[in-house]
Amino acid sequence: MSKFTTQLRVRHYEMDALGHVNNAVYQHYLEQAAIEHSEQVGFTLDRYQELGGAFVLRRIAIEYLRPAVAGDTLTVSTWLENMRGTRATRHYEIYGQKEELLVTAEALWVWVATEGLRSNRTSMRPRPIPTELLNAFTAR
Repeated sequence: MSKFTTQLRVRHYEMDALGHVNNAVYQHYLEQAAIEHSEQVGFTLDRYQELGGAFVLRRIAIEYLRPAVAGDTLTVSTWLENMRGTRATRHYEIYGQKEELLVTAEALWVWVATEGLRSNRTSMRPRPIPTELLNAFTAR
């Protein structure tokens, strides 16, 4: 499956006590890239609601290689692999302004049913990823 790439600017309030991007903030960057990737193939939050499901994060492994600082523009790339059944493995890379690799990550996402969430009639149980969603990501 092809890579999706976006750029994000590091904000001052995202720094830790050492003046680097806080490790927890990188997960927000990764999630933002995944959302933008999904939107690019036509799956917005509204579309997910129509399908009666959503992807939820089950596991993530992040390797921090180099720090980023306020004002940096980061390039975040993501791609999917092994998208079958209820699960999808998503990979990420974050590069700094000098094209140096800062972060790598691998996440396991699971498709869950969201019907009835407001009425508490669902337990967000895993469901097979809808065919049209599989087709949208594998067609690129």
